[in-house]
Amino acid sequence: MKLFKAATTVGCLAVMSAVVGPGAKADEWNRKTEITFSAPVEIPGVHLVGWGVLPAGTYVFKILDSQSDRHIVQIFNQDQTIVYATILAIPNYRLKATDKTVMTFRERPAGQPEALRAWFYPGRNWGEEFVYPKAKAIELAKSENTPVLFTAAEIPLEVAEPIKSADAAVVLELKQAPIMAIQPTGEEVQLAEVVTPPPAQTEVATAAVTEEADRALPATASPLPLIGLLGLMALGGAFALRSFASRVR
Repeated sequence: MKLFKAATTVGCLAVMSAVVGPGAKADEWNRKTEITFSAPVEIPGVHLVGWGVLPAGTYVFKILDSQSDRHIVQIFNQDQTIVYATILAIPNYRLKATDKTVMTFRERPAGQPEALRAWFYPGRNWGEEFVYPKAKAIELAKSENTPVLFTAAEIPLEVAEPIKSADAAVVLELKQAPIMAIQPTGEEVQLAEVVTPPPAQTEVATAAVTEEADRALPATASPLPLIGLLGLMALGGAFALRSFASRVR
């Protein structure tokens, strides 16, 4: 099985940097999740000028657009009045789903903010592995000694106005941008070598239909043999009663 090879790297889960407690809110439709960072966090993607690093605070993560092989994630302020960043993400698999939101981070040298790596919604095995610009991906791969997803497409890193629509030009670029992974050695490899692809929607739908059909299958054994047996028993009983009555006379 091809899991993201660095999924179990010690320290990738920075517990002290993200707090998603009982008060965290989450919605199934767009996976809206409220998250509080207790320290600055570096983010990839297209962000507002000056917001490449989020200060400690509370933010809202939501899915803007979802395709089978890639998603577009947005980060808002707590009131959801400002979109700080629009990020390209690839479905990432974890062996065991949890009932709480999980954020993972990439370790950085002392004094530098941790870099956002992945976001897992409660109850889901498939999360969002964030894609970095190539230059930053090379830096992260070397410092963490793990593969990092990147796109070399010429997508602007900063914008003056928040991106509010899935039809925005930048979002359309993100949807079509080629994605690869960079190894700690600097070698570029295909995405399939480091990421497990999600199951096709048709396969999932077929499995669900099959399971439902199995539950609804009627009993295949015919009741006729049982009816016949009961009839014979009734006839036998009647014959025995008649014989007994004849003896009594």
